[in-house]
Amino acid sequence: MYTVMLKAKLHMARVTHAVLNYEGSCAIDGELLDMASIRENEQIQIYNVENGQRFTTYAIRGEEGSRIISVNGAAAHLASVQDRVIICSYAHYNESELDNHKPTLIYLQEGNQVSHTSHAIPVQVA
Repeated sequence: MYTVMLKAKLHMARVTHAVLNYEGSCAIDGELLDMASIRENEQIQIYNVENGQRFTTYAIRGEEGSRIISVNGAAAHLASVQDRVIICSYAHYNESELDNHKPTLIYLQEGNQVSHTSHAIPVQVA
């Protein structure tokens, strides 16, 4: 049996472009893709913190060092420039992989600069 688990997350990225008339996808700075181990053409989920929209697309490589997050095609209706988004990828893990699985978490600040990284989401307290 396989379990779908969070593989990687870019937390609180700012949308820099929303291009309706572009082949669908999400362009992400290549350095951020590499840090998060998200592959080009990999399926991603995008959660828009500003409006609650959640949608699926795929990652394409953006210019290294540009800090671009460009929501393209039909998805451009779901995110605007300056919206904060959470970009996640998931993977299937078998039972033997689950005990040691740790997602790659990249936390971003203004300008899509990396503030810190982690491999564990903090426990939520009441």
